[in-house]
Amino acid sequence: MTNFRTPTARGHKRTPVSIDVTVNGILSLVDGRITDLSEGGARVDGASMPARSRCEIHYGGEVTYAVVMWSEYDRMGVRFPYELTHGALHKALQSARSAAMIEPAQIFHRNRPAVFGRRGLS
Repeated sequence: MTNFRTPTARGHKRTPVSIDVTVNGILSLVDGRITDLSEGGARVDGASMPARSRCEIHYGGEVTYAVVMWSEYDRMGVRFPYELTHGALHKALQSARSAAMIEPAQIFHRNRPAVFGRRGLS
């Protein structure tokens, strides 16, 4: 019996984000952008390191350790050996999820003036 995880079997919900980070590998220091984040891992665009290599993600004055799971020419997917439960990246994830929960109609009503047209004029 083969034990593998399919994309639908992920344990964490992925959230679209745009977070500029620095990725530190064994022999390289590369700027990248996290475009997809969860408590268990991230997709980093603009940075690429060999699969199965270990790296550090620097953001907000903090370091998050990661293992490269897949890699292409200009992006890679990393897994966090320790789930994100606190720190700068976790706060950014929570903020992105909170922002995604606001429906466009709520944004419109929140930014709309209290009065409309001539009705507010006396």
